[in-house]
Amino acid sequence: MTLWGSAHDARALERLRADGKHPSLPEHLPFGVRVLGPAELAEAADGAEIVILGANSHGARSLAKQTAPTIMVAGAGVAVSIAKGLEPGTGLRMSQVYAEEFREIPIVCVGGPCLATELAQGLPTAGVWAASTIEIAREAGRPFDAQAYQLTFTDDVVGVELCAMMKNVAAIGLGLLDGIGKPTGEDFKNAKAALFTKAAHEIVELVGASGGRAETAFGLAGIGDQLVTSLGGRNRLFGELVGAGEAPGATLRDLEARGLTVEGVDSTRDVARLADELGLHLPYHAAVHRVLSDGADPRDILEVLR
Repeated sequence: MTLWGSAHDARALERLRADGKHPSLPEHLPFGVRVLGPAELAEAADGAEIVILGANSHGARSLAKQTAPTIMVAGAGVAVSIAKGLEPGTGLRMSQVYAEEFREIPIVCVGGPCLATELAQGLPTAGVWAASTIEIAREAGRPFDAQAYQLTFTDDVVGVELCAMMKNVAAIGLGLLDGIGKPTGEDFKNAKAALFTKAAHEIVELVGASGGRAETAFGLAGIGDQLVTSLGGRNRLFGELVGAGEAPGATLRDLEARGLTVEGVDSTRDVARLADELGLHLPYHAAVHRVLSDGADPRDILEVLR
């Protein structure tokens, strides 16, 4: 197995090569993993059957343009996207972005409740891999299917990708409640349960209107991922900080300076745009969007309960 990084990964590559550990993660790389840098792309791609693309939604196109020519010449059989969100400007899902750049190479996208820290520790979970056919998804996922990472497969690419985007918005909203309750010690457990349910139904609605399936939104890619992201992670943390009174823009910049990508911020705008295009009324997601983009009071999220 080979881990390749671009020039954007210079700091991480230095640490990985020095002690086998990413600067933002507690676990060390498994024994035998090669770490290669920007000038070693051809070596990294040589003989690779499965390529996993680890850029965020902002960097997906750039990564694809940089790597696709070499990867296609090397003869990789499938490219796997782990990014969450839509491409800025075009609104394309990640599988669509990669399909445009990799052309004949099948694209697989990944969903489900999979916090990176727990995966690195080998703690058990289940995930879902999606491609244009279940056979492509299953073949790509076979080497990764294990006791600690048990996989299911689907051809509902639209559903999996939209769930992966919307669950981040849902987590920000529930994080707002954590922040609102900090000064008084209120947990808002009942409100969280009610809003979690509201967010889940809105995910089902948008997925269905976009051509995805309700079963996907009610499964691992939807409710499963929504639950784990709402319990912890960067998006929930961002929501908590904003709910406690910090400005969204400054909070986002601070987290990014610490190496924490909060993709749900852009996703609030993407969901608002999609809902408008499809003529959908999604009160929960709209409330989160107003707090982040329009300066609304975080307590407005509670109005969705009415």
